[in-house]
Parts: sequence; structure tokens; C-alpha cells
Amino acid sequence: MTASVITANVSKQYGGVSAVKDVSFELNAGETIALVGHNGAGKTTLIKLMLGLIRPTSGSVTMLGGDPARGDFHVRQSVGYLPESVSFHMALTGRETLAFYARLKRVEFSNAELLFKRVGLAAEAVDRPVRTYSKGMRQRLGLAQALLGTPRVLLLDEPTSGLDPALRHNFYDLISELRADGATVLLSSHALTELENRADRVIIIDRGVKIADGTLDELRHIASLPTRVIIRLSDMEASPQWSGEWCRQAGGAWEVSVDAADKIDLLKRMTSEPSLLESLTLAEPTLDELYAHFLGRQAAQ
Repeated sequence: MTASVITANVSKQYGGVSAVKDVSFELNAGETIALVGHNGAGKTTLIKLMLGLIRPTSGSVTMLGGDPARGDFHVRQSVGYLPESVSFHMALTGRETLAFYARLKRVEFSNAELLFKRVGLAAEAVDRPVRTYSKGMRQRLGLAQALLGTPRVLLLDEPTSGLDPALRHNFYDLISELRADGATVLLSSHALTELENRADRVIIIDRGVKIADGTLDELRHIASLPTRVIIRLSDMEASPQWSGEWCRQAGGAWEVSVDAADKIDLLKRMTSEPSLLESLTLAEPTLDELYAHFLGRQAAQ
């Protein structure tokens, strides 16, 4: 895979405070990466370093083969950014706002209508002043400006904040399209449940340190957290005959937690007598659970 962004042993200090400490990773073309961590963990600092808005105290950042802090306009023109809190001139309309950013970025504004449609900003709203916009509408306008010029790298900080469920779904469809076209998409978010099946990779940051980096399957393998097995028996009055601490759930289902090393053996024994089972569901560790695990492991060190 081709790396669009490379951070190599990057650290950033503000006086005696270390916001980022010796962080290294690569973000590849055609990849969606979730950057997760609590408030103050260093996520926004990393994004500012990648954008070239601040310089690292040590280490290096490479964006599309160049140094983003050197002001290479070609690099900056190929990057889209949505900050956590969008702020626009309240007297300008949505169309005037997007035209302003298009001029700053020196990109064509001819696809404005398509952009407004892609982010779900209604046609009757684009010529109204931004001061009349709801938070969700301003967020959609912010996303539209981030997409100007078909960027090769998108850095999105809490991108679905203020969006209703339908628009969140549309947003992730859009991200899938961009990924398929070869764009690198970094999503910094607290909405871990949303990201779980939408990110190719997860990077977890805690107190400025990268504590985990990998696909969900890789992180599950490293964490070795138990899998929940949920079954319904054909005989509702019966109890599970397999070993383990089975718990009866509301509605008549039974649940047990099983270590990763024992999971396959249990499934073989259960499915050897399929007539006993009405249904069987596996619940692998969620991103929320993995996040809590890695934070706890880091705190214990």
C-alpha cells in the first residue's frame, strides 16, 4: 500500500507539557483509519501536526511526499480538513461560504450543487445566511468545504457531530465512496460504535502515546478478550449441557463468555448436536471494550 501520511517518532511539547510523545504510524491510500482517545489524549494535536499548522518538537511528518509545515501549496490543496467545531461568517450564505473556500484553495467551484447534495444540504438552504443554520447544517457545510477539490487525504475531527441518524448513514456511504476512489480518510471521533464496522484500522492514543494500532481483528487477537456466546435452546425448559458459567437472559436466551483459545472447541461441541439449538450468536469484543482494555493496560504500566 502507498503511504499518504507518515509520522516518524513525532513529539510535541508546550512548555513542560508533552501533548504527543514519540508517535509513529502510516496512513495509506484507500484506507479509512479511526483515531480514538479521550479528550486531551493528543488527537487534535496530531491532526494539526499532519496539517502543518504546528511543527513537531522532534520527529517528522510527511504528507503526500512533502513537509506540510513548509507551506507546499500542492500538498495543502490535496488535503481536506473538518475541525471539531466549525465556524463560518454568519452573514455569508452557504453558497458564498463554499465559493470563498474554493478561491482560497484555488479549486473549481463548478461542482457546488453536487457537493451540497452529497452532504445533504437542501437546495433552499444554500442561499440563506449561515446564521440561520442549525448545528447540523453548519456541520454539513463544513464537510462540503472539506471535500472541495477532491482531496487525496481527508482529516475529519468528530465529523458526525450534529448529524441525525439518516445523515450519519449518508456520511459513511460518502466515506466509502472516497475510500474506493483511493483517498486516505482519518476519522477522529468519540462515537466508537459508529466506527466499529467502518474503519479499516484503529489507532488508540492515550496521554499523547500511541497504545494500539491495527485492524479490529488484530486488536482482538492482541487483547484476547472473551467472546460472548448467546444461544436459544429448542427446548425452552432445558438448560445448556455444555461446560461454562451459563446465564439465563431475559426472553429465554442463554449466554456464556468463553476465552478465545476455547471458543472453537465449544462451538464444535455445540454444533455436533444441532437439534438442541434454535439459534446461536457470537458477539466478539466491541471497539468500546477493546478501547477500555488498552486504556486499562496502559494505566497499569
